[in-house]
Amino acid sequence: MVNQIEVIEDHGQLYTRALEIIADQLKDGAKVFGLATGGTMLPLYEEICKSDLDFTQCTSFNLDEYVGLAKEHPESYHSYMKEQLFQSKPFKQSFLPDGQSQNSQAEAQRYEELLKEKGQDFQLLGLGENGHIGFNEPGTAFTSETHIVQLQQSTREANARFFNSIDEVPSYAITMGIHSILRAKKILVIALGEKKRVALEALRSGTQTEQIPATSLQKHPNVTVLTDIHID
Repeated sequence: MVNQIEVIEDHGQLYTRALEIIADQLKDGAKVFGLATGGTMLPLYEEICKSDLDFTQCTSFNLDEYVGLAKEHPESYHSYMKEQLFQSKPFKQSFLPDGQSQNSQAEAQRYEELLKEKGQDFQLLGLGENGHIGFNEPGTAFTSETHIVQLQQSTREANARFFNSIDEVPSYAITMGIHSILRAKKILVIALGEKKRVALEALRSGTQTEQIPATSLQKHPNVTVLTDIHID
């Protein structure tokens, strides 16, 4: 069971708390940061950019990238990270999967080997409505490492707001696997909005099921969840 669930209704205070956790990680010597994308992370990256945190001696790894999008595409996660964080807060090294690789399977394996070489001190996660973490959809094995995933329709619909239409949302992505994520020493999850309640309740329940990937986090000894949802 994940016991470190902090309910903070005020979103400004919640993101301030997230910033504090990341600052503490830096103070404690963390050097390798796993990063996430999506709308949930935008206010956090804004707070980081306004802060005095210094990542110039740190390495970053992103959770995932769409297959088929050029790095320069405005909705690629390369573009997202550059615009939202890296231009203001550069890292010594920043790694993202190459969505345009001619061999996506080989790219996934290459990325996994890099992760194993560097090791994650910290991993930032959002929480999907269906309980996905990264792009690990329901049914993903808890033993999975970086792999290619076909995105569920619900996930594509959730991301369609960033594209002109859902038809433009890629159907595949390269994502860190669940086992890859769980290797991080510290994990921070941000879950906002009533649509995340079912997934959050499952995470809190103590029952682990591959049908709700987030429940894998119960296996980890150091997870903090920040949410605006009250769970009984």
